[in-house]
Amino acid sequence: MILFSLFRPKIVAIVPAAGIGSRMQLDFPKQYIKIQNRTILEHTLATLLLHPNIVRIIVSLNHQDNYFHKLSISSHPRIISVIGGQKRINSVLAGLKIIKDIDWVIVHDAVRPCLSYQDLEKLISIIKQNPVGGLLARPVSDTIKYSDTKRKKSLSTIYRKNLWHALTPQLFQINILKYCLKKIIKDNISITDEASALEYYGYYPLLVLGGGNNIKITSPEDLSFANFYLKKCNHGE
Repeated sequence: MILFSLFRPKIVAIVPAAGIGSRMQLDFPKQYIKIQNRTILEHTLATLLLHPNIVRIIVSLNHQDNYFHKLSISSHPRIISVIGGQKRINSVLAGLKIIKDIDWVIVHDAVRPCLSYQDLEKLISIIKQNPVGGLLARPVSDTIKYSDTKRKKSLSTIYRKNLWHALTPQLFQINILKYCLKKIIKDNISITDEASALEYYGYYPLLVLGGGNNIKITSPEDLSFANFYLKKCNHGE
């Protein structure tokens, strides 16, 4: 059962979907792989659409994308698309450019189709606690090794007590995110997620504990896990 919050800040979600997913060794982007009769991207967007605070979803596409507009979900009144860039940061900025009169933005990976509504609600609720924002994350449970450049030798073990796996969605005050991403490009800094851009310039998002089912599909073996989680979700378990 979905409990709709009375706390109603307006939020826009940006879903970077311009990648080609080369590790999947397919002739089409991995977000269009079908699981449970829907593409990965459709599952991802469907969860975001459930939340009443998310007033619009912007999907950043590759300029050669011939798949998105064939999906019925692409014509949903709360979904629009833009042309993204070569890197994730450019795709996010392409979405930020067209947002007006909104204070908060969520960025969510196109290939995280198993996000639960409960985790999404938990993340959005932190707006009342932190003016910067936050991200879903999970504490590291595995032993982490540091390797040499060829990745063949274990050089040391990293103390894991304060380490977290960063997930998405990540939620930020829109002007802070826009400022940090633009400055990252200007300063030629390499980042792997939006939260790291904020951290680099002295803004510290909250870590919000997310579920272990919120996997990112990057390799073929991830598909079986996603299929399991989505089947379980569809059966209301």
